[in-house]
Amino acid sequence: MSKTWHKHKMSFLERNANSGSVSTGYDIDNSIKLEVNNNEWLYRNSPTAGNRKTFTLSLWLKRAALGHKPAGDDEYLAGQGSSARFHFAGDTLRFMFAGNSTELESSRVYRDASAWYHIVLAVDTTQGTNTNRVKLYINGVQESWNNSDWPGQNTESDWMNTNDLYIGTKWGNNSTGDGDNDLSGYLSEVVLLDGTAASPTSFGEFDDNGIWKPVDVSGLTFGSEGFYANFDDSSALGADSSGNGNTLSLSNIAAADQATDTPTNNFCTWSPLWAEPRANGTITEGATQVAWGGSAWKIARSSMAVSKGRWYWEIKAANVTGDTWNNNLFGFASVEGDNGQYGPMVLLGYSTGNYYYRVANSQTGSDDWGDAGGAWSSSDTFGLALDLESSTKKFILYRNGSAVNGSGTNLVSAFQTEQFFTTYSTAYNGDTQFLNWGGYTVNTISSAASDANGYGTFEYAPPTGYYSLCSKNLSEFGG
Repeated sequence: MSKTWHKHKMSFLERNANSGSVSTGYDIDNSIKLEVNNNEWLYRNSPTAGNRKTFTLSLWLKRAALGHKPAGDDEYLAGQGSSARFHFAGDTLRFMFAGNSTELESSRVYRDASAWYHIVLAVDTTQGTNTNRVKLYINGVQESWNNSDWPGQNTESDWMNTNDLYIGTKWGNNSTGDGDNDLSGYLSEVVLLDGTAASPTSFGEFDDNGIWKPVDVSGLTFGSEGFYANFDDSSALGADSSGNGNTLSLSNIAAADQATDTPTNNFCTWSPLWAEPRANGTITEGATQVAWGGSAWKIARSSMAVSKGRWYWEIKAANVTGDTWNNNLFGFASVEGDNGQYGPMVLLGYSTGNYYYRVANSQTGSDDWGDAGGAWSSSDTFGLALDLESSTKKFILYRNGSAVNGSGTNLVSAFQTEQFFTTYSTAYNGDTQFLNWGGYTVNTISSAASDANGYGTFEYAPPTGYYSLCSKNLSEFGG
């Protein structure tokens, strides 16, 4: 199984978090990307009241931001009226049943932004035992609450009423949603069951490796107000596949927000968990965009690290002219460079009169330089092909589909050891970089090229034998 890295060489996935290992049965093709800065969410306008005592919300989530946002607001999974709330509070989960209750809060945090969480909230106030009335499951395992404010038996909630139901943001007055409490990340397989408090096995199962994976939910009993959003139609991303016709309306969501990063094929993204003395860049757009600013060096590292195989990804950048771009660098680096120590790395964009790529190793003092093809523009698409299988280990740099350094540049000797590499970016007063590992990108893609396995969506086809950084490829070729 692939290694997905976090802080300090990264821990493995917490509990049974789904890293997108190869599916042996049900495959999910699509998800939807949500971004708080764009006020992107889904909602049902003025629904008919359903069963306010018994219901289930199930969804798959890959987080792209952690903790409180700069404004201090929480990220909402769902909301319906001012007193029906299901949201992150920092990194715990909270649930408010009705206006006369306080919030139940999960007893642990959920900070793995590299993997997919399956979240199930099952409510049934007809149960005689109070602890059975609100259940939270994460990746097939029931979670505990750290308080005991259970709803009374047979109490009706503020959920499943006629207020607008929001997914990915907090309910707002006048059918507007709430632009300060939006979710940043990816959603997949969003299901609401009206009249059923389901167990997690209605939505998933454990594979032979103990990883929780999705199953086909199309045959479930949804109830009259239930729905099933699988985001498989880019022209109608809010469509209900349950047969009920309970379509979700879209706020600032377009066809381009459909993604192929899913619980059954998890793609590389930027990780918000790398901790270095230098400040992190601002990560947005499904953790594929990083923005720089301020008079300090800032960094970003990817959520996946590899030590073998052949891998391809693409990069574009805003405003690549003048001194600003001289301090806006991207490439890949060994995880030995964690905690502010410069380890072996390849950086593109460093300027000494012309534009160069740089192969650097602070451990040996080695520095190799190469011409990157003269002045660049924001319309240029660069591709990096990293070969960790050849005897020398090398990389090929592509500019708009053409190789800049021929058949590749060998890496300096210290790279020959068994090291893990991440995508790496750093800047000082730099601009914005747009990464494309294949699962989602804000870049406009005209060719929709994929790797030889059919994974990823790129502007240019990966070179023969190179693959996108996703869990299915990592499972096949190793990480």
